[in-house]
Amino acid sequence: MDRIRDALLSGERDRAALAALPLPEHYRAVTVHRDQAAMFEGLAGRDKDPRKSLHVEDVPVPELGPGEALVAVMASSVNYNTVWSSIFEPVPTFGFLERYGRTSPLARRHDLPYHVLGSDLAGVVLRTGPGVHAWHPGDEVVAHCLSVELEHPDGHDDTMLDPAQRIWGYETNFGGLAELALVKANQLMPKAAHLTWEEAAAPGLVHSTAYRQLVSRNGAGMKLGDVVLVWGAGGGLGSYATQLALASGATPVCVVSDPGKAEACRAMGAELVIDRAAEGYRFWKDERTQDPREWKRLGARIRELTGGRDPDIVFEHPGRETFGASVYVARRGGTVVTCAATSGYLHEYDNRYLWMHLKRVVGSHFANYREAWEANELVRRGVVHPTLSRAYPLAEAAQAVHDVHRNVHRGKVGVLALAPREGLGVTDPGLRERHAGAIDRFRAG
Repeated sequence: MDRIRDALLSGERDRAALAALPLPEHYRAVTVHRDQAAMFEGLAGRDKDPRKSLHVEDVPVPELGPGEALVAVMASSVNYNTVWSSIFEPVPTFGFLERYGRTSPLARRHDLPYHVLGSDLAGVVLRTGPGVHAWHPGDEVVAHCLSVELEHPDGHDDTMLDPAQRIWGYETNFGGLAELALVKANQLMPKAAHLTWEEAAAPGLVHSTAYRQLVSRNGAGMKLGDVVLVWGAGGGLGSYATQLALASGATPVCVVSDPGKAEACRAMGAELVIDRAAEGYRFWKDERTQDPREWKRLGARIRELTGGRDPDIVFEHPGRETFGASVYVARRGGTVVTCAATSGYLHEYDNRYLWMHLKRVVGSHFANYREAWEANELVRRGVVHPTLSRAYPLAEAAQAVHDVHRNVHRGKVGVLALAPREGLGVTDPGLRERHAGAIDRFRAG
């Protein structure tokens, strides 16, 4: 790996030279182990510590198959699916790997006693397998996280409807929190030239998810003038939803959990911000009973900020904790578009407010290649910016995951892999200079 790192840091991008570099037998990666999947049994999710389950260790380099690429990872980032993997919730991910491994002899590579995690990367292509023609060794890339076989007709209208679609690094092995990663070639997209490696690795999963959820016809179909309630607007997913709403001429109402995140939202250009902790919202009286008075108080606060308008769209991802409130506050005929469910999957709401007020609930999951590509183009053009607040070295990846689990972060948390320090990888300093303030706004504080 040292030879590969030195070549990449030197700026070497000659296809033949990189293709001729010998691959190591092993590489460093962030893993969980199958034989430790029961280590947190009996603990509440909030009490499970990723620093106890995550390992940074040497693992064998996987075989490269047709239609695949091996990428040298300069940087990656932490998503909530890595938190789930690390605490073995809602189920250990080894069941995903086992089922995938049964689908073909090539997929059997993924069914291992360890799981290399991570669903984002920015790096350089090292090798491509048979049948790959659009990408070559030396290409600077980011990867979106949809892994799909496209052997079923349902996937050819929208790949997210393919019954064999999986999230790379969560439902497949050989993810991006590592020095090397194995991806399908149709996961690759060009890296933004004005961003550093760690910045370029940050948007991928969350930005593409927010794009489909809000902008795409497969999601809420946000339009000019819409009022959009964004839960967790200072976090990874919500920070991109906020930017997309602003760029589309919509009005985001940003819900955050502390003053620092409120300030980050204002720095993005959002004017309407609710600090739910400071204003004391408690949507549940206890674990089984919601408090509709709090739904109504939130609705009144939103109308106070918007001049009397209810949200056309509610951007939902906390799940159980907030879903009842989301259904209530959406306007008549409005849309609650939902993914993830970081506070729990079993949602409860009062159906009278859905059915009698003609509201819609739309489920949304990641993004197809076209949606991910369009989202990435917004980053490359400087329309949407990374929301990276901090980057850890690979050796401290468990702490990075712990930060996200405990919600003590802003925006996205990055992880350096082959990049030895932050600030490397910019090849368009002119474009960067024009957007420097926006790129760094989550770094403050």
